[in-house]
Amino acid sequence: MTFQSQSTRFADYFVVCGLDVKSGLEPDQLSGEHLQCPPLDRPFKSKVLDHYPESVPWNAFDKVAVGMLSFPRGLSFCIQKADRQPDFHSFIITREDGTRTYGSAFIYYEEVTDDKILAAMQTLQHMFLAEVETDVSDTLHIEQVGGNLRFSPGTTKKRTIDNLKIYKSNKDRLYVTKCLCLITQQPFVQPTQQFLQQLHSAVLNPTEIEFSLESYIYNVLYEVPLPPPGRSMKFYGIKSPIFCQRPSVSELPLFDFCLSQLFDYLDIRDIVQLFTTLLLEHQVLLYSSDYQKLMLVAECMMTLIFPYQWQHVYVPILPASLTHFLDAPVPFVMGLHHGKESRSELQLPSEANMCFVDIDARTVEVPEDLPNFPHSQELIGELIKVKNKFRHANEKSVNITTRKSFSTLDNFDSSLKDSRLSNQSCPDLQNKLDILHKSEAFNKISEIAKKTGVWNTIDEFSDKTKDVSTQNDDNDPSSMSEQEITQLNYNNTVREIFLNHFLHIFSSYDTFVIPPNQDMESWLTNRESMQNFDKASFLSDQPEAYLPFLSYFTETQMFATFIDNKILSLWEDPEPSLRIFDGRLKLLKEQVGEHVRHTYAPCNTIEDTENLLKKRVIYVDHVSPKPHTLEGLTVSTTIEPGNFPQLNEKVLNTEPVFKAKSREGAKWRKRDRQLQHSEHLKMNPEQREVVEKHAKLWLKYLQEARSKSMRQPKLSDMSASAMIQTNWKFVETLLQEGKTKTKRMLVDKMGHEAIELGHGEVNITGVEENTLIASLCDMLERIWSHGLQSKKVKILKCKS
Repeated sequence: MTFQSQSTRFADYFVVCGLDVKSGLEPDQLSGEHLQCPPLDRPFKSKVLDHYPESVPWNAFDKVAVGMLSFPRGLSFCIQKADRQPDFHSFIITREDGTRTYGSAFIYYEEVTDDKILAAMQTLQHMFLAEVETDVSDTLHIEQVGGNLRFSPGTTKKRTIDNLKIYKSNKDRLYVTKCLCLITQQPFVQPTQQFLQQLHSAVLNPTEIEFSLESYIYNVLYEVPLPPPGRSMKFYGIKSPIFCQRPSVSELPLFDFCLSQLFDYLDIRDIVQLFTTLLLEHQVLLYSSDYQKLMLVAECMMTLIFPYQWQHVYVPILPASLTHFLDAPVPFVMGLHHGKESRSELQLPSEANMCFVDIDARTVEVPEDLPNFPHSQELIGELIKVKNKFRHANEKSVNITTRKSFSTLDNFDSSLKDSRLSNQSCPDLQNKLDILHKSEAFNKISEIAKKTGVWNTIDEFSDKTKDVSTQNDDNDPSSMSEQEITQLNYNNTVREIFLNHFLHIFSSYDTFVIPPNQDMESWLTNRESMQNFDKASFLSDQPEAYLPFLSYFTETQMFATFIDNKILSLWEDPEPSLRIFDGRLKLLKEQVGEHVRHTYAPCNTIEDTENLLKKRVIYVDHVSPKPHTLEGLTVSTTIEPGNFPQLNEKVLNTEPVFKAKSREGAKWRKRDRQLQHSEHLKMNPEQREVVEKHAKLWLKYLQEARSKSMRQPKLSDMSASAMIQTNWKFVETLLQEGKTKTKRMLVDKMGHEAIELGHGEVNITGVEENTLIASLCDMLERIWSHGLQSKKVKILKCKS
């Protein structure tokens, strides 16, 4: 039995990716042809060098995906004169069944010391220079850009070989990128980034660490638990503690990126337009030279559309080998990394239905005739206020910090007085505790508190008063920093505002859901042929200004999935996002009345949700065990400063055995397990059988639905036959969509004749008919524009 299980482990894998010296220098052919570039500008093939542990039962290690997403454009080489600043980016691995695994990659440059690699690079350099010297073309010249060689057609300014900065084995030191990576089940971005940064710092300065690298990696893999929902945790990195927290099941889901950075990268009005484009399921292409910017913008937009969920292809970081997926005539969100090439060099399919987001240039190009989001001006106004509020708060915080640094000596005497007062108060507190212990009423309350897990004994509070001085230790803080708390509050405020808009727009959506008159099994079987939402009545009940947006949105896959989840909640527990949305909607109706008007009221839940968040992050629920000396590690690993060493595989692949005495970390887990199983234990055998049957049916339905349309490209299979199969799945999905919509309009036009032929009665109003025709035309445009683009490319090639 292992110490940590699937539900309680913080990290699943620690991975090292980089150059495999045994394989030598291999060009990364999946990144394209780069023989015309100097060797220092060419991408080379990276490999997963090590990963620990070897495997975990609940999350099989995807070596291809991790290697590809850690280095989406292959390995990079440089010399000591180049900029060698480390970089960080996160990534997502989405499996075919829709489940996700999250990765955090810290990339830095490491000096190459292998003689074979150095000789191979030198050989490539000589071959390249020889080819340049013999090239007599008048249209190809060499240009120096940022210390690297590039071919530039038509360049008038030539430079000699001697003046160019190239790799010279007798003078230069060669560096290559290496990646340290953590794989987790939950999207923890900030904690994993902090841990990897501290780990890299320890490699640069190995004399400053107390234990071996294996001790710290072993600790984060096996001894740091995953905090349950609604809890916070402190664990130890190499130099300083790291904090993380998870929202409760009634709060908005975990989101660990910085929304403030999104508002720094893009204008607020552009963000609202991008948000609208996503809701209408257009193609969205993000474009940046920074992988983390691609990931941040994509994930920020995904969290802002809550409670709806993106149902199509989602690849925030598109590896260079998968750029052909941009040709797919289906909705997608993809992030494309660019190097030194300009925007004009990018070849894209028809952009009529595509939203192109150039993050570095702060521009957003939206599809033609994009309708406005309801109350968009109110949304923009609220977001501007939030941005200004937190900007002023940050400036004020900086000023206060500066003043505090100058007043430290002035406050020294008063701090001594305060410490004496606190010491004098301890005996008084102990006397009060003794009085409480003698109280019969208090003893009864204490027993209830013990059973519910609030405390084990009241003496815990007296222990905390003794440790006041240690809590304020800068080297071991007891809670998150002010900056981290401010960022969490910023995220919470923005997300609450977006959710509040959805609540007002769809305040009466449940009255238009058509309840099924059959059991769950029959409903799932006939799901595609049934109408679950009265769109015509819903649209007729909306203000005219809403219709351009809502008529399209109610036809999207994300809205259909949301309604499906609502119907399924009749038989089983509601889906988490639906449960939160319905809970908030209930609170809104209690405040403003059962019938919410079609006017917008500013968000008033920010303060309440912020208080929950502050309470959790200030009073940490659990402190993870500190790293320690490992028993099986007899010989300490030698670290050369700057070079990540080969770790002890045996130690890091050996999971610890569960120890009964390890109760401190299990106190809060015991309570959560009891809550999770309480409802299950109250069920009789027949009820449990029905619940399990429904769960199996729903799982089968999801698998069948996902098999009909490819939601995510598979990174491990990029052969020509696989691509043909993938494209055909796209076509089949679109044909089925067109067939369904055409049939509904045709049956309505046939009237009673259609009923006699057995098609049933289908009533479609003028508004819904126009919506169906528009969505059908949009689908046909996606198909034919894709074909025309491909044809256009072929014609251009023939002419050239």
